[in-house]
Amino acid sequence: MDRLFQPFRMAGHTLRNRVAMAPMTRARTPDGVPDDLTALYYAQRATAGLLITEGTPISATAEGFLCIPGLYRADQVAGWRKVTDAVHDAGGVIFTQLWHVGRVSHVSNQPGGVAPVSSTARIARDSQAWGMTEDGVPGAVDVSRPRALSTDEVRGVIADFAQAAANAIAAGFDGVELHGANGYLIEQFLNPTVNDRTDAYRGDTLEGRTRFVLDAIDAVIARIGAERTAIRLSPYGGLFDMQPYPEIEDTYLFLADEFSRRGLAYVHLMDQKSRGSVAIPPDFLARFRARYTGVLILAGGMTRDRAETLIDAGLIDIAAFGEPFIANPDLVARLEQGWPLRPADRGLHYGGGARGYTDYPTYQQESA
Repeated sequence: MDRLFQPFRMAGHTLRNRVAMAPMTRARTPDGVPDDLTALYYAQRATAGLLITEGTPISATAEGFLCIPGLYRADQVAGWRKVTDAVHDAGGVIFTQLWHVGRVSHVSNQPGGVAPVSSTARIARDSQAWGMTEDGVPGAVDVSRPRALSTDEVRGVIADFAQAAANAIAAGFDGVELHGANGYLIEQFLNPTVNDRTDAYRGDTLEGRTRFVLDAIDAVIARIGAERTAIRLSPYGGLFDMQPYPEIEDTYLFLADEFSRRGLAYVHLMDQKSRGSVAIPPDFLARFRARYTGVLILAGGMTRDRAETLIDAGLIDIAAFGEPFIANPDLVARLEQGWPLRPADRGLHYGGGARGYTDYPTYQQESA
């Protein structure tokens, strides 16, 4: 049997295979509260060794997309409990992704219509959020100019990450993944072309630009433990006006060392080549693997062949698949058996109800 489909031990859990479902925004909760449909969606896909939920905002000001479920209110915690119970009943392991979009937001997403917050007051060029259009209907809107967080406010956001992590455990999650990728708030601190601060979180020094993510990780660890704490990163990514900089490799290899010392559940790298950015160079992946001693996940344009090659080479431990899981709730079986993958209807990715969400059949149902 191929190693991709064999059990794997991670953070005190025996995963049924080395396939992870990557986090994907689906925008199916108008009130921000997971419901029975959310629970069904994740339970249908619980044959993955690890499920990672869509991004869950850590506060009202963390939001940049309409109709997404959060983790900062009691009713949201109760809603997520339905999801985790359903996944656990199906034999799955589930982490949630803690999300703060930072400047990738619009005033219509913010409480009282205030400006989004970030490491900077620089607007994200050529970037859009999903908010209320001028016509008063949901849709793509140009991001609003952000306001730079004060030093005290930065500490407040760190506290929000820690509280959301505690909420996640109360909701029954097996752990949390901090969203440090794709041009959102954590990466807005990491990238010196964006981070123009002059305080302890300044972007022009290695220690300064990595301080926010490490402080957030440490705060979460203090609340829920390192074995329940993970992070997603996108080195070389260019989404939402993340410009390249000479210190990329030094920055992420430094983080590899720091995360190794902390004993995280895993580090999850996102290769954004499939999103139009520069691919993670193979030699960088090898150097990161050599420096990071824990469980390593890779997502982005993943196929069975690529997953098997990378796992067999020892470069990654778990392969994460995103969009293929949308239309193929039985993706693991389809990959293992060589059954064809059903294409997803991208027009149904965001918003709506069961259609394009929980009504995709398994291969067995298709063949009946």
